[in-house]
Amino acid sequence: MISIRADRGRLWAVLALLVVLQFAVRPDLPYPRVAPDFLLLALMLYAIRSRPGVAAVAGFVVGLAVDAVTPARVGAGALAHTVVGYLAAWGRAVFFPDNLLVNGIVIAVGVWIRNAIQLLASGPGVGGLPMELFVWSPLQAVTTAVAAGLVLLLFQRWLDIRLDT
Repeated sequence: MISIRADRGRLWAVLALLVVLQFAVRPDLPYPRVAPDFLLLALMLYAIRSRPGVAAVAGFVVGLAVDAVTPARVGAGALAHTVVGYLAAWGRAVFFPDNLLVNGIVIAVGVWIRNAIQLLASGPGVGGLPMELFVWSPLQAVTTAVAAGLVLLLFQRWLDIRLDT
């Protein structure tokens, strides 16, 4: 029983670190359009360890937090994060979460799907839909997947995963 609590505590510590990185480090990174999205990374790490319903609720909460800081797109973030959280938890049965490459691909696809839903629900940014969907979103997906790889490698014992590279 103590082991399960310790594992959950370590997972929550990593998730808290990612939230801090989102609000303390990410704003200072160059090129914010392609900077890693640490909040979505935290959601994905939580979702692949949860049931789909719980992950969808977590996605909704994260989406509301995102919507709170971007009031022009209220609701789009909640919708997008809810869908991505649900799909990540559901996809756990299909994919092998212990493989570093598969984790990176799943997280990159999650970022792209989230961005696509947000763009379709709220309208494209300055560059237009094709530029956002096929240039900026894939670049952000790659940077987030690389950040996920680093987090998974650094905290693999804390996250209780066995990475097959």
